[in-house]
Amino acid sequence: MTTTLLSTADGLRARTRTGRRAVVMTMGALHEGHATLIRTARGIAGADGEVVVTVFVNPLQFGAGEDLDRYPRTLDADVKLAELSGADIVFAPSVDEVYPGGEPQVRISAGPMGERLEGSARPGHFDGMLTVVAKLLHLTRPDVALYGQKDAQQLALIRRMVKDLNFGIEIVGVPTVREEDGLALSSRNRYLSPAERRTALSLSRALFAGSDRHAAQEALRARAREVPATHARAEALSAIGESRAAADAHAVAKALPGAPSAVRAAARLVLDEAARLSPPLKLDYLALVDPSDFTEIADGFTGEAVLAVAGRVGTTRLIDNIPLTFGTFGAAS
Repeated sequence: MTTTLLSTADGLRARTRTGRRAVVMTMGALHEGHATLIRTARGIAGADGEVVVTVFVNPLQFGAGEDLDRYPRTLDADVKLAELSGADIVFAPSVDEVYPGGEPQVRISAGPMGERLEGSARPGHFDGMLTVVAKLLHLTRPDVALYGQKDAQQLALIRRMVKDLNFGIEIVGVPTVREEDGLALSSRNRYLSPAERRTALSLSRALFAGSDRHAAQEALRARAREVPATHARAEALSAIGESRAAADAHAVAKALPGAPSAVRAAARLVLDEAARLSPPLKLDYLALVDPSDFTEIADGFTGEAVLAVAGRVGTTRLIDNIPLTFGTFGAAS
């Protein structure tokens, strides 16, 4: 497969379309996480469809003091990786092509969800992100667009925009790709020194600690639900050496409303330790939220949730998250 590099919307519109068009939006500096998105898009588009990878470093997403100027730009390598991963087109427009009249005066507002977590740390970021996503969706006219779940809040906002503004495009979230040591793949990982990377691993370790705590609680609740806590049950368990396990299971089951707090606490322990490392992790936030609006979930919550974390190591800011499901009594999260 030969991948075509295009830089204008006219060039993209001139192509004859057959089958479904799947779009993967990136800011370049492609890595294995992007390759996974492209391969997934190839599978969705099928042999008769078309995969378009956009490469555009959007200035509207960068605030004062952020890394717009030093953000890596590696177009030749990006085209090669996209080709190897199954892309038909790399669409790499200039800033003037995307914003022909300069910075747009009419923009998409992310609303209240865009002011939380990442939006609080980076004011205006999500308005800029949604504005360029809307423009690129119009320019590329896909049937389906794919985004990584690592940027969970971004994905949630794109889904909300597409639904609220009737874009008529299918949005697919693709699970986070991690390096062998657990660090979520990111173009910013290349900025980390070896010592900074060791500290940065605390982000994923905190999420895994919270996930392990959650899994243990859900397993204990599942056991507690299987058989009522009767005297006969306790005697039977005692006979096979499980009296303590039974007591623990029922204690946790009765403490169901406290499950989110326990998950937060387990993750927080790892992050508190990371703050004492050299170099230290400077935590922006640890949050356990409802993915529909990114508000913190209360004790007693049931359903889908996202455990999210963001922090800075040296001059590099990183984010990560993991999905969890509360109240399923042993179902996979």
